[in-house]
Amino acid sequence: MIKYYTRACNFYYGQISKEKVKKKISLPLNGNKFISFDSIELITRKKKKIIKLKDIKKLPPKLKKKVTKDIKNITKVKNVRKIIFQTYPLLMGILNATPDSFSDGGKYLKSKAANKQIKKFINEGADIIDIGGESTRPNSDTVDSKIEWKRIRSKIKYAKKKGICVSVDTRKSFILKKAIPFKINLLNDVSGLNHDKEMVNVLKKSKTPFVLHHMQGTPKTMQKNPKYKNVVLDIYDFFEKKIEFIKANKINHKNIILDPGIGFGKNLKHNITILNQISIFHSLGFPVMLGISKKKFIKDIAGKNDSIDRIGGTTSSSIHAFLQGVQILRVHNVNEIKQSIKVFNKILFNT
Repeated sequence: MIKYYTRACNFYYGQISKEKVKKKISLPLNGNKFISFDSIELITRKKKKIIKLKDIKKLPPKLKKKVTKDIKNITKVKNVRKIIFQTYPLLMGILNATPDSFSDGGKYLKSKAANKQIKKFINEGADIIDIGGESTRPNSDTVDSKIEWKRIRSKIKYAKKKGICVSVDTRKSFILKKAIPFKINLLNDVSGLNHDKEMVNVLKKSKTPFVLHHMQGTPKTMQKNPKYKNVVLDIYDFFEKKIEFIKANKINHKNIILDPGIGFGKNLKHNITILNQISIFHSLGFPVMLGISKKKFIKDIAGKNDSIDRIGGTTSSSIHAFLQGVQILRVHNVNEIKQSIKVFNKILFNT
């Protein structure tokens, strides 16, 4: 049986979008009338076809039913407990309490420096702070759970004291159990719940919202010649199966965020393909998050124009994600990305 996938495309923005939604010419993306679409790309593993919304009624009955369901997921307002989405992406500030993260390893290992950075993120307008005590850069080793918890405990406590939404970046149920009494808001498990089988049971009992992340392999192996039949559709199928698995394990809440995992078991071509077709994941019915900050794909594209902070590449890919309806951006430089989104939002949407 042929499997079909639905990707929203041909977007409108700002007042033009608002007017078209009002006239029922286009449909709002994620319930946001300032970004709307009037076409879908109907995709199989062998071919693609652009179809106008008005022509969906001409599809065969079963396919029409499937596409209609996908469009309902694409257009609906997405919700995650205690996280309020806006017309522009929320920013998740990255706090690596590690000695070996690829970007800022060791910089925020000590509490004084980490707390200063947390305060800085809050002042710059971060919506979420993602705190991790284990580097998952390519070729990294697993960290002992007790060491990982020791690295992040005081940082979580300080961030919650400041009233900011806190995400815990961990693959281990031990860490999640330790963090739950601090009233964390989100789990960010880059393994896609594959590293620790107990994680599902902890999520079931605690009802903690979580990011469902895609990674091929492990941090130790993920960049050793990653391969896909079709990177976007393979990731989509992974999400779909994981969502079924989550439901089968009676995690009934819908507080799930999807992250296709840029740089986690992907080469340059894979990363660019994902970014180019990122809107396909809206049809799964959950908010989409991207971690593109300072990633190697920017260096691969920029060549001699690469820089330490890679702010130019991070900004341009963040704006692209914005235009595709991505709702959370995980970034190191909150102020610069917030500035770019504010300016772009004012110019395009006048809001």
